[in-house]
Amino acid sequence: MEKMLKWARSVLTTTAGHWQSLSEKLPVELLSQAPAPGQWSALECLQHLIDTERMFCFRLQCLLEGKNFPAFDPDKQGTQLSTQPSPPELAAEFSRLRADSLQALSRIQPSDLGRKARHQELGIVTMGEMVHEWAGHDLNHTVQAERAIMQPFIRGCGPWQNYFSDHLARTDK
Repeated sequence: MEKMLKWARSVLTTTAGHWQSLSEKLPVELLSQAPAPGQWSALECLQHLIDTERMFCFRLQCLLEGKNFPAFDPDKQGTQLSTQPSPPELAAEFSRLRADSLQALSRIQPSDLGRKARHQELGIVTMGEMVHEWAGHDLNHTVQAERAIMQPFIRGCGPWQNYFSDHLARTDK
C-alpha cells in the first residue's frame, strides 16, 4: 500500500502542470471543441477536475474523521462553462486547489489507508480505495481531454485514420 500511495501522489503531482501547459499552448478553440455531441471538451474536463478537486479534499477529511459523505453528480453539482474564464485561469485555479490537496494528502500515512466511511451511493469505502480512484480519475479525464483535442487531427489524417481507431470519437450514439 505504501507503493500505491507513492504512485498516486506522483500522478496527482503531475496533473496540474500538464493542464497548465495545455492551457497556455493550445488555442482556446481547440480546447473548447467537444469530440462529439454530448461529450466533454478538454475545457469541460478541466472544469470537472476543478469541481471534483474540492470534493476529493473534503472526502479525504471525512475519511480521516470517519464521517460519511455524499455522492457527487457532475451534471447537477458541477460548474457549467457559460461565461468561462480563460484556459490559463482555469488551469491556475486547478493548480491552486491541487497544491492544497497535495498538502492534505502528504499527511496521509499508509496506516490511514484502511480508514473507512460511508459514501452515499457506494456504501463503505476506504481511504486506500479513494486514493486509487482519485489518481485514476485524474488520468481518466486527462486522457478524455486529450482524446477531444485529437479529433480534428484524426478526422483530417486520411488513410492514417485507421491507426487512431481507439481514439476516434463516435458520433452515432
